[in-house]
Amino acid sequence: MEIVPGALLKQINSPNDLKNVSREQLHQVCDELRQYIIDVVSVHGGHFAASLGVVELSVALHYVYNTPYDQLVWDVGHQAYGHKILTGRRDAFPTNRKYGGLSGFPKRSESEYDTFGVGHSSTSISAALGMAMAAKYKGENRKSVAIIGDGSMTAGMAFEAMNHAGVADSDVLIILNDNCMSIDPNVGALKEYLTDITTSPTYNKLKSDVWKIMGKLPVGKGFSRAMAHKLTEGVKGMVSSSSNLFEALKLRYFGPIDGHNITNLVDTLKDLREIPGPKILHIVTVKGKGYALAEQDQTKWHAPGLFDKITGEIVKKTYNAPQPPKYQDVFGHTMIELAEMNDKIMGVTPAMPSGSSLKFMMEKMPNRAFDVGICEQHAVTLSAGLATQGMRVFCNIYSSFMQRSFDQVVHDVAIQKLPVVLCLDRAGLVGEDGPTHHGCYDIAYFRCIPNMIIVAPMNEQELRNLMYTAQLESTKYPFVIRYPRGEGVMPEWRTKFEAIEIGKGRKLKDGAGIAILSIGHPGNFVQAAIRELRTEGLNPAHYDMRFVKPIDEAMLHEVFSNYSKVITVEDGTVVGGFGSAVLEFMAQHDYQASVKILGIPDRLVEHGTLKELYRECRYDAAAIVDATKKMFEVSSELSVG
Repeated sequence: MEIVPGALLKQINSPNDLKNVSREQLHQVCDELRQYIIDVVSVHGGHFAASLGVVELSVALHYVYNTPYDQLVWDVGHQAYGHKILTGRRDAFPTNRKYGGLSGFPKRSESEYDTFGVGHSSTSISAALGMAMAAKYKGENRKSVAIIGDGSMTAGMAFEAMNHAGVADSDVLIILNDNCMSIDPNVGALKEYLTDITTSPTYNKLKSDVWKIMGKLPVGKGFSRAMAHKLTEGVKGMVSSSSNLFEALKLRYFGPIDGHNITNLVDTLKDLREIPGPKILHIVTVKGKGYALAEQDQTKWHAPGLFDKITGEIVKKTYNAPQPPKYQDVFGHTMIELAEMNDKIMGVTPAMPSGSSLKFMMEKMPNRAFDVGICEQHAVTLSAGLATQGMRVFCNIYSSFMQRSFDQVVHDVAIQKLPVVLCLDRAGLVGEDGPTHHGCYDIAYFRCIPNMIIVAPMNEQELRNLMYTAQLESTKYPFVIRYPRGEGVMPEWRTKFEAIEIGKGRKLKDGAGIAILSIGHPGNFVQAAIRELRTEGLNPAHYDMRFVKPIDEAMLHEVFSNYSKVITVEDGTVVGGFGSAVLEFMAQHDYQASVKILGIPDRLVEHGTLKELYRECRYDAAAIVDATKKMFEVSSELSVG
């Protein structure tokens, strides 16, 4: 299906082309850009509502600023589709998030207009400030702009950056895109504070007075730093206490203004472009703007998949038989079951109640399950604090986001031996979100920490049993459970809870000549490979190790005592991961064997479907079959020789 851009949009191949459009035509450009995003995403998929909400801002920024010389830094990147389309990637946009196509996020290697690679939130202000400081040092009249949402503003890193920006005396503009949403509705005191700013009649009158002053600015070469300072001091006296948060950080605050009024946005940005120093512009937008269903249910339409743009019906796969649930839903429903059995259980997630499915417990037990906003570090230490009081806390964080909390896991959890349960959703490859979201490294960086238990379930039943085991009073250490994005393998998954012995794996199948050791969901790939290998007369053994730490040493002694060829399979990095743990055991106990490690290679893996990436990384069922055959072939050649 060919998707044709509108009459004006099809002529815009760069921001220079956009600048040739008259002010009166900018409304049409915005309409066409919004429609093009709707047309492409409905057919090809991707993030949706966030980019619709900043169409006018995207157009205004590239209309006013001299990009790419002037630097725009988009926070997270969910909202950067309009930016990509306006910067020479319109015709390639249908390949967005597809294997070998455009990234779903800004990416430095993809375009000179993508000044900073993003994926995790709350980095934009720090990056833009660094760019502004470099421009000042080099004597360049280069402008730096950070575009950050109110959800991302809740993270500590954003406040650290604003604290520095206020005293760095660098020319940086922070645009606060306030739509009361991240993926789920925003939470916390900052949300209430921003609501007060945007709804206070007193403040808005004062704001109007401020902008009247701004309209009289002597913009141009005659506008000096001294004049800017004088203006700042005068404006501060007129601004209400609602703006004190930003003013106290020495950021000149402007707004709030309507983020969907393109002409006002252009005029405002032109004025602010001429004001030196650190400043913040507060704009109010609607996530999903221009598509009624997305405006009404912004969480559902954050990334809805394929849909009929006319009816709004989301395309769903049809099956002839019951399908297994997503691991995240097994987690969510199991949390409620366990919490009903154990009144000490609590749940914590940093801004991902829908993605992690903790939303089920939050709805049923709101006093025992909490969304703390985009604050992974806080989530971990909050969980540690609860654990000191005897609570059994399940802290659910995506694997790649857990990287942000490494220090808290070491200092606040592991050193104190607190039995916090860290549930790592999206462990392993995650698909179309690409390298910023792949959960590659958690096995490696947690395995080196003392006092940690690290496990990975092969299926839904194992996930339930590991969660049950983690909350038992007999479990005295931090307990990491990692599981992948997507569906499991058991349609009938509500099984009876059984405790699992810590550090105990399970032998699923005896074999001859070769043993395959797996951790987590890839054990299902091993089983599929073994079924194929048996048709060719090969009979490898299969061990589901379950625990990376403590690893089942008795089982490894059995493996290396009986097999001279071993394959390990994991959905984590091959550097320092599960396979490395097996090799360390082999070396420590002086075993001699040929070992092949299959997993995520030591390079950045780009985006694509899970099947495409498993195949590329060579640990899907076909790759396991090939590796097994090659080990047998080598063995046969050696015996013949």
